[in-house]
This record gives sequence, C-alpha cells and structure tokens, in this order.
Amino acid sequence: MKKTVFITGASSGFGKETVRLFHEKGWNVAATMRSPEKEGELAALDGVLVTRLDVTDEGSIAAAVKAAVGAFGGIDVLVNNAGYGALGALEAASDAEIRRQMEVNLFGLIAVTKAMLPHMRERRAGVIINVSSVGGRVTFPFTSLYHATKFAVEGLTESLQYELNPLGIRTKIIEPGGYRTEFAGRSMSAIGAGGIDAYRQPWDKMVEVLAGWPMSGNIREVADAIFEAATDGTEKLRYPVGQDAEQLLAGRVQMDDVAFKKMMVGQIGI
Repeated sequence: MKKTVFITGASSGFGKETVRLFHEKGWNVAATMRSPEKEGELAALDGVLVTRLDVTDEGSIAAAVKAAVGAFGGIDVLVNNAGYGALGALEAASDAEIRRQMEVNLFGLIAVTKAMLPHMRERRAGVIINVSSVGGRVTFPFTSLYHATKFAVEGLTESLQYELNPLGIRTKIIEPGGYRTEFAGRSMSAIGAGGIDAYRQPWDKMVEVLAGWPMSGNIREVADAIFEAATDGTEKLRYPVGQDAEQLLAGRVQMDDVAFKKMMVGQIGI
C-alpha cells in the first residue's frame, strides 16, 4: 500500500522539491499551500493532492487534513515546512511584525501538528518532520525574531519525542544551511534598520554579506534529507544539510560563546 506524506509550504523551494521527490518515490502527496489555484505543475501529477492550507487559519488546516485523509485513507508523514524570515533590528519591528513571525513559524507549526496528532495516535504510527534551519542552533545579526522561532521549533521537536515515541510517532528536525530558494524573496520580510540611525550601517553591511553569501543551488539535498528522515526508521533527531551548516554547527560545539561571537563578527565585519 502506498504511503502518504502531508507537506506544508509546498508552493516553492524546499516544499515543492520535496513534493517532487516523494512523488518520484511512489508516495501519495498532499501538497498544501495558501494559493493552490496558482499551482499547475504539482496538480498535474498522479497521486498528488494540491489543497489550500494557511498555517494561521485553523479552519483551513482542519479542511486540508480531512481532504488528505479522504483522498488517501491515511497520513504517514507530516512535513512542517511553511515559514519565512523577518530580518532587521528588533527595536524597529512592529508588534504586528513580531506576532506574524511567531504565528507563522511557530504557532502555525504547532497548529498543524495538533491537527495531525489524533490521526497518528489512532494509527499508533507516524513521523513528524519539522524544517528548522542551521539558524535553530546558531545565530546571525539582525535575525533575532527568525532565530527565536527556529530555536523554539528545535526545543519543541526534541521534547515531543518523549510523549510521542511511546505512541509509535517519531519526531525529526531538518537543519538546512544556505540554499537558493525564495527565502530572500517572498519568504523574507525586511524590517531593516527601521529608520534608526544607530542600526543603519551594520544593517547595510549585513545586507551586503547576505548578498554575497555562498548559497547552494542543490535544494534536492534538503528534500533527500527529509525523505531520509521519513523512511530511516530510526530515532535520529537532527539532520543538518549542507556544508556550511555542518561547519557552523561544528564550530558552535567547539567554541565558547565569546569565541563564536567574535568569529561571526569577524566574518560579517560589523
């Protein structure tokens, strides 16, 4: 019997590539996104259900889960991929911007997970894969809100192991480094310096560094890691992806807080 994966944020980037990979592997795929009417490629694939899901809308979450179960009979794997980055000085961020970053990256992920858990508990089986980031364990300047959500996702996922493993449900964390996706486009909200002169020069420097950051174009690596996490049958928790992620995480383990901060400041030059 074909297995089924349910993927959020499937309209582009890691999410869309993950839909393609699972489809190639013979899985049923529920590819969810905010505007399914704009998606042509995935909707044309056999065994792929393209349906609406906005992680900030609990009604759309419930409807998407119901549609996927109705179409395929069950869901074996949940991939929480939807998210974006709010970049800029914390002081410059409005309350609305702060709350939206938390609503999408953290509260939305929790809402989708809670909607899926009754189904997985009943079957006493399932894998929940949360797409975090190397930014879930190391930090960069002017990304405090984004890091706050990803650090929270890491802690949430790690803790959930204890309550879900005995029910036959495994939890996994994917930690990509820098990849050429739409993260720097529609998946990024630039708060910037917010008109505060004290932040202008370091923010401009950060923008310059980001523009020149070596990004991998092979986003299939991330989809491969997600597929591995879905199918390896182990209790392995974290899956770093990309050479930069592995190097940064290794450096963070080897250095104390002050040494790591000095290294980052030296690389970025602020």
